[in-house]
Amino acid sequence: MNAKCINMAALVVMALSCLMLGACAGPAPGESFPEYAASPERVIASAHATETAHALGRGINLGNVFESPLGNGDWGVPMRAEYVNKISAAGFTTVRIPVRWSNHATTDTAATIDEAFARRIDETVDAFLARGMFVVLNMHHYRQLSGDQLDPGEARVDNAVLQLRFYKLWQQIAARYKDRSSHLLFELYNEPHGSLDRDWNDMASRALRIVRQSNPQRIVIIGPGRWNGADALAQLRLPPDPNLIVTIHDYDPMDFTHQGAEWSKPVRPTGVSCCSDEQRARIVRGLGTAQTWSKLNGYPVWLGEFGAYSKAPMESRAVYTRAVRDEAERRGISWAYWEFGAGFGAYDPRADRWRPELLEALLGK
Repeated sequence: MNAKCINMAALVVMALSCLMLGACAGPAPGESFPEYAASPERVIASAHATETAHALGRGINLGNVFESPLGNGDWGVPMRAEYVNKISAAGFTTVRIPVRWSNHATTDTAATIDEAFARRIDETVDAFLARGMFVVLNMHHYRQLSGDQLDPGEARVDNAVLQLRFYKLWQQIAARYKDRSSHLLFELYNEPHGSLDRDWNDMASRALRIVRQSNPQRIVIIGPGRWNGADALAQLRLPPDPNLIVTIHDYDPMDFTHQGAEWSKPVRPTGVSCCSDEQRARIVRGLGTAQTWSKLNGYPVWLGEFGAYSKAPMESRAVYTRAVRDEAERRGISWAYWEFGAGFGAYDPRADRWRPELLEALLGK
């Protein structure tokens, strides 16, 4: 193909992408996903959002259950009905359910979600709601969207449809759960980073507008870029919507919390204990940044993830976990521990019991 043909093909692709994303004149019906228009007045969180953020209380992540590429527990934690009772009975008030929707949907622009997979999510969401708990349902690990290397078993899609699929997925998720109680919250995306750092404010605004078509009042959670780091809050531009909660993740000090983690390159040395005065200062730093941002911007903050990997000494894991819990609660920040029963797990699926040191650190007096 000569250069002229290549240029013409590029123009066609750009025009089609423009139509699909609603970024040019005359978009196809149903394909325009506008972002929120800026408000001439300062918008802050509603009483509903503020009260909900406080009511989330003490939570736990249902990690490694639905966010693997196959979504069937192949990352070590198959979902069992009794886990709902165990989490509820332990005293947690919130469960966060990470879901890799992107690998359970068609790879075209429609991104039609697999119904059998969605029903499994329905069952889990409804089981926790039936126990009066809050449920945070998110989109997790759409690797290609962030420019990450794909996980084994994850399908690659055409780069031209990446963002459109994100919007289409939320269109379906929001419509599917529109009649659930207000105890169900949506979280737009877990830890935006990489290529998303540039586009995230715009994408979050457009995705929220889509959610609002079917869920005008539901609380939606949005986090900043750079892996939901508190230091990235300064770059977060929220849409002018009062029913929002902002989330951060805090794994400082990383040399302790991620020691021996096989997915980190290079793998951090093991044998690191916690918590010295310097380590405690690092724990406090992110929470303090989030607290200050919250007061200045009028939106509540939720600590959606923190935890220490199993390669860390258990005694130190318990000390660290209690320290984060105490520092968050001292600042009026609700939290959710990462996670239930995998590498960071507070629960031991093999022994079929909670790890007492961690459960005490999370929920004890």
